[in-house]
Amino acid sequence: MNFKLIFSIAKSMLLARWRQTLVAAVGVTFSIAMFITLLGFMNGLNDLLDGLILNRTPHVRLYNEIKPSENQPVNVSGQYKDSYNFISSVKAGISRQEIYNSGPILQAVKDDERVLGATPKLLAQVFYNEGTIEITGVINGVDVEEESRLFNFQDYVTSGNPIDAKNVANSIILGKALAEILVADIGDVVQVTTAQGERFPLKVVGYFQSGIQEIDKVQSYASIATTQKLLGKPANYMTDIQVKLYDLEQAPAVAREYAQLFQIDAEDIQTANAQFETGSSVRSLISYAVGITLLIVAGFGIFNILNMMIYEKMDSIAILKATGFSGRDVNLVFVVIAMSIGLFGGMLGLVFGFLFSLVIDNIPFNTSALPTITTYPVNYDPMYYFIGGVFSLVTTYFAGFFPARKASKVDPVEIIRGK
Repeated sequence: MNFKLIFSIAKSMLLARWRQTLVAAVGVTFSIAMFITLLGFMNGLNDLLDGLILNRTPHVRLYNEIKPSENQPVNVSGQYKDSYNFISSVKAGISRQEIYNSGPILQAVKDDERVLGATPKLLAQVFYNEGTIEITGVINGVDVEEESRLFNFQDYVTSGNPIDAKNVANSIILGKALAEILVADIGDVVQVTTAQGERFPLKVVGYFQSGIQEIDKVQSYASIATTQKLLGKPANYMTDIQVKLYDLEQAPAVAREYAQLFQIDAEDIQTANAQFETGSSVRSLISYAVGITLLIVAGFGIFNILNMMIYEKMDSIAILKATGFSGRDVNLVFVVIAMSIGLFGGMLGLVFGFLFSLVIDNIPFNTSALPTITTYPVNYDPMYYFIGGVFSLVTTYFAGFFPARKASKVDPVEIIRGK
């Protein structure tokens, strides 16, 4: 088998029908380019949506959930131990949301080698006073420096300096939508009333914008010390510990371990955002399905073109076989033709896919709802290019295999006799 001769014959057949060859290659190029562009854009969008929710969500959250006690008095009574007890109007078994021994727990979590960082959080239900109107809201007491390091807090503070919430006494960073309702500028003082009826003045030092309007209407941020002062609590009072891990996939196991070790409620990020992650998976699946469909359609185009080429080249095939070429040699000629189309079209498709992605990535996308986003999001994961390149070769191989097999079975005597 002379491979050099086989490649030369395949090249001659490709160039003899160069228009049809070009059409087939363009089909592969278009399919691969759209596959790369669609997958990069859709997954870039997924990353954007994940960033809005998941980047601001702790991998593990430690807290005390208000829930009924599992051990009711009637269940531990010997008098009713053999009975089925039905209890109604069960009251919560936890009298307060404070985390007991919060300091040692926080330090133990920080010392865990799996943990990137941990930071306390304190939630305060308040009313924002606008004249005679009281607007319900929540103040999140946070360690501003750790919140910025672990959860990119500074990226969502659109005006002002986030560290001012720590450095300026009795200060607050208002949600952007809430600030518009209160008509509060930076430097103004807003009045808030706690659930206990205490009223406090807080100085506005910045605006926070999460990208979710309903959250920005009620949510604000202050330092841990300011929030503890609002609630009249000591310096060790906290309701949540937010944990960020090096490996997100370890979150469920770590949450279960912490719940058992510290006798506290623990929620992992997968559980908290199960529906959101399902949506991301479905969008990715749709992207792959559309891209693969485009490649398969291009494969059918190559199949039809090679079939037509075989009918038109019956004389050439008969001559090849009459001069000593075996069926395997003829089969290889047409497989080389198909793979050449796939290789050339696939390489161009990868290049054009990257260029189309660059174009999309540079289209301005400015919206007040997403202050951290300036252009349309695109994911340049090399795996998409690898999948596109491999699939273009696989598709064109199978598109050329059956016509090549048919050509290898041509009987030169029948062809010559027919002429």
